[in-house]
Amino acid sequence: MTVLPLLLAHLIADFWLQTDQMVKNKRKYLKKHIFHHLLTTGIALAAILGYQQAFKNITYHFIMPLAFIIVTHILIDLLKIKLIDSISKSPTDDMKRLGFFLLDQLLHIIMILVTCTLFFQMKVVEMPSNFLGWGGANSLSPFNTAIFIVVIYILATSVSGHIVKFIVGSLPSELANFEGKLTLKNQMSNGMENNKPKADTSFMEEYHYFTYSSPLRSRGKLIGYIERLLVIILTVIGSYPSIAFIIAAKSIARFKQLDDRNWAEYFLLGTLSSVFLGVVLGLIAQWVLM
Repeated sequence: MTVLPLLLAHLIADFWLQTDQMVKNKRKYLKKHIFHHLLTTGIALAAILGYQQAFKNITYHFIMPLAFIIVTHILIDLLKIKLIDSISKSPTDDMKRLGFFLLDQLLHIIMILVTCTLFFQMKVVEMPSNFLGWGGANSLSPFNTAIFIVVIYILATSVSGHIVKFIVGSLPSELANFEGKLTLKNQMSNGMENNKPKADTSFMEEYHYFTYSSPLRSRGKLIGYIERLLVIILTVIGSYPSIAFIIAAKSIARFKQLDDRNWAEYFLLGTLSSVFLGVVLGLIAQWVLM
């Protein structure tokens, strides 16, 4: 009961309440970001306090864990900001940013587990059981099941979206807008006078045009979200061959663009990364729920 609400509160504050502008300039919006965590973590701790402690010992079970989570969160975020500022803006450093992102999230999760150990008497050896809410039965309670599903949804959409973005790196604008190649052929002739027989001096000219469209990144993000959610569902029910259908459907939709090798490699890397994350989350969901 304790770990899942705090984890959900962290994910909501870090990914649902944090805008792209806040992510790009986290130092400027740090106070607003901390307020989001104060709000969501406070609500989660209030629910835990009422459900488990009947609103007794508010200082030990509410104020102290809230202060501990917020203070450690600030310190971890300041460390992440310092590390990110130390690397260049080169696209080749995206893997370093991914490492810092994963380290940041791992440290936040560790602090949540430490909070449960210090203030809610959870033992390390009992954490898997408490996290899953088993209590002797191999099934989640309805409340924990609902929270777990929301956690998986956030991991499959916002969190995985960030990971895929770091893996594939920055997409060049000419590839982001590329739609296809158009070839026009024009037959020319040298005949200058109509009253004279034309010599057979015609020749063919070819014009190659690259057609572009305005980028629709929000649509691509939505496709990625739906793709990973479908992969998770198919993995949970054990319908693994159907995952290949999703990849085939994406390839058909992007058939013209696959003529460009650079774009094809970018597309393949993004798709495989997205499907891999979906399968991993699907296996976790299958293990917990089934």
